[in-house]
Amino acid sequence: MTIGEAIALRRNKKLVFTNGVFDVLHAGHVKYLEFARSLGDLLIVGMNSDDSVRSLGKGPNRPVNPLEDRMSVLSALRSVDGVIAFEQKTPEALIEILRPEVHVKGGDYTIESLPEAKIVQGYGGEIVIVPLLEGRSSTQVLRRIGLE
Repeated sequence: MTIGEAIALRRNKKLVFTNGVFDVLHAGHVKYLEFARSLGDLLIVGMNSDDSVRSLGKGPNRPVNPLEDRMSVLSALRSVDGVIAFEQKTPEALIEILRPEVHVKGGDYTIESLPEAKIVQGYGGEIVIVPLLEGRSSTQVLRRIGLE
């Protein structure tokens, strides 16, 4: 999905935005995205590009799945209305353009630790921090199968 397509799709709808790597999809991701979608009419997900993932220091084997595959899998979920890739470490540029009414992040973040929080709060948007599903993470999955 392009930014233009996302803007066209959101007309007269409450836009919820979240972002992440979504490398090895698991139940925690699915529940998180379902909850995010319940907060509005449309859920757009910003996805870190492969180079962006590497710059985040997630590990030498990450991402496991290339961007196109990660986007394809996430786009197939009922809760996700669109996925937009971004090259930066954070989605600030996307948020500046899309101006979602609600920005959702997982419980491993706080509002104070989000670089994009000032942007969202600056235009009156809401930030929702969602508790993580205990024991579910891509890193834990990769450790169980011996790749991390």
